[in-house]
Amino acid sequence: MTWLLAVCPVLGIIAMAMSLSHLLPIAISLIAWDGMSELFAVSMALNFALGFSLWLMTRRNRRELQIREGILLITLVWIGGALFASIPLMAGLGLTFTDAYFESMSALTATGATLLDGLDYLAPSLNVWRAQLQWIGGMGVIVLVVAVLPMVGVGGRQISKAEIPGPMKDEQLTPRITQTAKGLWIIYFALTLACFAAYRAAGMSWLDALIHSFTTISLGGFSSHDASLAHFDSIGIELVAIVFMVLAGINFASHFRTWQEKSVLAYRHDSELPYYLGVLAASVAGVTLFLWANGVYPDFATTVRYAAFNTISVATNTGYSTTDYAQWPVFAPLWLIFLGTFVASSGSAGGGIKMIRAMILYRQVHREFTKLAHPSAVSPLKISDRVVPDHVVFSVLAFFFAWLATLVSMTLLLTLTGLDAITAFSAIVASLNNIGPGLHLVGPAANYSVLTEFQTWVCTATMLLGRLELLTVLVILTPAFWHK
Repeated sequence: MTWLLAVCPVLGIIAMAMSLSHLLPIAISLIAWDGMSELFAVSMALNFALGFSLWLMTRRNRRELQIREGILLITLVWIGGALFASIPLMAGLGLTFTDAYFESMSALTATGATLLDGLDYLAPSLNVWRAQLQWIGGMGVIVLVVAVLPMVGVGGRQISKAEIPGPMKDEQLTPRITQTAKGLWIIYFALTLACFAAYRAAGMSWLDALIHSFTTISLGGFSSHDASLAHFDSIGIELVAIVFMVLAGINFASHFRTWQEKSVLAYRHDSELPYYLGVLAASVAGVTLFLWANGVYPDFATTVRYAAFNTISVATNTGYSTTDYAQWPVFAPLWLIFLGTFVASSGSAGGGIKMIRAMILYRQVHREFTKLAHPSAVSPLKISDRVVPDHVVFSVLAFFFAWLATLVSMTLLLTLTGLDAITAFSAIVASLNNIGPGLHLVGPAANYSVLTEFQTWVCTATMLLGRLELLTVLVILTPAFWHK
C-alpha cells in the first residue's frame, strides 16, 4: 500500500527526533551521578538507529500526507513512542514490560496514573525522564516535530488536524501550520520557564522545580514524591501550582493570540474561557462550603486551602494531590471526578470531553427543547455569535456517544475481572480523561500497582483512546479505513 508506506519515513524522522529527548536525563544523571547515563545513552542510540533505518528504507515514498495517513501516523507515534519510552524504565527499575509500558503511556498521554512506589528515592534522571515525557506529550508529540517536517519535504497540516484537540480543527492561527506549531511551543516553553522560576522562588529545589514545572504545564501530574505536592506542605508552592494549572487548562491558541496582540484583551475571543473559569470558581466555592458544613477540616482557611487546590488539580486533569480527597464525604470526590471529564479547554494540555464540546452538547439539548415547543422555529446553534455548522454538532454527538460507550464498556470489562465497581469506574474515568488518580484502590493515596496485568492493559488502552480523542484511534479498527 503506497499510502501506508508514505507514513514510514515520517515515522522514522519522528523517532530520530524523539531520541534527542534522552539528552536531558543523561545530563541530569551525570550531574547527580546516579549511574543511569549509560542506560539512557544506549536507549537513545537504539531509538535513533531504528528511526534512521526506517527512514532510510522508505525515504523514496516521502510525500505530503493525506488525512488517513495522518491519523495512522499519530496512532503509531503514540504506540511506538510509549514502547521506546519504556526501555529506561524496564532496565533502570526492573519493571515488567506491562508495567513499564503503562507508566510510559501514562507519561506521554499526560495522564499521571502511576504504579511506582518510592518516588522519593528514584534516580533523579528517571524522575526527570517521566516528567519530560509528560511535558512532550502535553500538547502532542506531533506538534513538537511538525515544525521541522517541512524541512525534509513533509508538510504538517494533515498530521495537525488529527492531533489538535477539540472539534474546531480547521482553524489556523497563522497561514502556515509550521508557524502555528512554533508559536504554540514558544508559549508552552515560556510558561514552563515561568513555572520553574516560580517554584524555585516558592522554595522547591532546582530538580523538584524542573520536574514539577514539566508536569504542571503539561497537566500531567507526575511528581518526584509519593505524597505528591503534599510532600512540601507549602501554601506558596500550592498557589504557584494553582496559577499555572489554571493557565495550562486554557486554550493555548488564546495565549498565542494574546502574545501576538500584546494585550490580555485577546482573551475575549475565547468562548470557552468564561465557562472554564466560572465552573472552576463555582466548584471551588461549592466544595469548600460542602466540606466546611461537614466539618472535614478544623477551620475555614484550611478548608479553602485543600478544597481549592484539589478541585482545580482534578478539574484540569493534572492529578496532583495535597490530601486523600477520596476520604472526603462521597459527593465531593465524585464531583471532582465529574469536573475532570469536561472542564479543560480545547487546545489545552487537558483531556476529557473538553469545555467546547460540553457547551455544544448543552446548547443542542436546548435547541431540541425549542424545536419541541416551536416546530417551525429556526434555531441555529451558536457559540459566541458564530453559528456552529451541523456537521460539527454531529461530530460532537458521535464523539460523546463513543466516549460514553468506551466508559461503560471498559468499566464493565474491569468489573468482569473481579475489580470492585468504584475502583473500576474511577480507574476508567481517570484513564479516559487523562486525570490520573481515581478513587478507592487507585485513589490519590494509592496507585495502580494493585491492578492485574490484564487490568493494567485495559487502562493503558483507555489512556491512548482518551489522549487521541477516541475517534482517531477507533477509525483505524474499521474495515473502511483500510479499503483503497
